[in-house]
Amino acid sequence: MTMMKSAASVLEERTGHRFLNLKRLEQALTHSSVQVPHGANYERLEFLGDRVLGLLVAEMLFQTFPEATEGELSVRLNALVNAETCAAIADEIGLAKFIRTGADIKSLNDKRLLNVRADVVEALIATIYLDGGLEAVRPFVHKYWKERSLVTGAARRDAKTELQEWAHQRGNVHPTYAIVSRVGPDHDPVFTVEVTVPGLAPETGVGRSKRIAEQAAAEALLYREAVWKRAGAA
Repeated sequence: MTMMKSAASVLEERTGHRFLNLKRLEQALTHSSVQVPHGANYERLEFLGDRVLGLLVAEMLFQTFPEATEGELSVRLNALVNAETCAAIADEIGLAKFIRTGADIKSLNDKRLLNVRADVVEALIATIYLDGGLEAVRPFVHKYWKERSLVTGAARRDAKTELQEWAHQRGNVHPTYAIVSRVGPDHDPVFTVEVTVPGLAPETGVGRSKRIAEQAAAEALLYREAVWKRAGAA
């Protein structure tokens, strides 16, 4: 419990919330790979925190963008509550070093464990909510999500979805993706993926996973064809 008090002290400073139930905080920081009685890991808390986060981000967007359509608000919401954003916030507050995992999990900083870090952020939100309700969670959400909500790109759908719809509207065709190369060790691979749309030159993208490389390729093609414009472009 001494270690948990130390973790609580750091997390209180970074979240702005004083944790009232250290046992629940410990559960929020415990992965299912740890053998604990009665399955006392973060999974139930993550379920609740996911809903609390969605509600508070939706509320924030509704107030911040009074002229936005439902469609734009939905796109912004999805970008702000997805695993990538939640994991980035976990990294920002240094959450990984407090997460308890089994011996088979070597490093939570591994890109493939992004979902674990994201889930624990949501479990942490649930812990704050159970301590003090929405009013306790709202300052934490505003501190870490507000600035991100103002980024122009947050109003965009993901590149693969955008490219698929654009290609369909352009000529009732569909993008196809193919792995050009995979290099590096199994624990840290780098993929190069090529995307092809009939009638257009292909584009490539590089990433640490096939999915990331596909998104990068789709994004490159969208910029090249001026479907998307880079910040500052006329």
